[in-house]
Amino acid sequence: MTLSQHCPCGQGQYAECCQPLHLKQQVAQTAEQLMRSRYSAFALQQIDYILQTTALGQQTALDRTAIADWSQSNQWLKLDVVQHQSKLDKTHALVEFKAHYHDGKQAHIHHEISHFVLHQQQWYFLDPTLDLQITMKQPCICGSGKKFKQCCAQFI
Repeated sequence: MTLSQHCPCGQGQYAECCQPLHLKQQVAQTAEQLMRSRYSAFALQQIDYILQTTALGQQTALDRTAIADWSQSNQWLKLDVVQHQSKLDKTHALVEFKAHYHDGKQAHIHHEISHFVLHQQQWYFLDPTLDLQITMKQPCICGSGKKFKQCCAQFI
């Protein structure tokens, strides 16, 4: 992608928008900014970024090949943010969005309500699709040091 191209997330030029996040020159300041940068990462096949911005305790359970296949097999058309609730509590936020894409046969809209957690001044996506065997008394998947039931359990 050239520096003058529009960012896939729709918020400006890629070089000033999501690229600094993808290159680890900056971290997302809000859950919405992280979600937008993750959408752009799907559009640009930046799979490492998608993995690295998922909750720390979930990263090893991610299927890199499946993520890469989904990213590459679709044409990512646009992103609509429906709502952003930045303060569900001290460390959690919600972003509802619609990701428009074309699978080569027809257009689709992926509508999702995603939860995010702030850990050590960095936002992470909480992936509700992973089948992790976590008990409520185990340490939280986000790395907070709290028990899962006292931290991210209600958001997954």
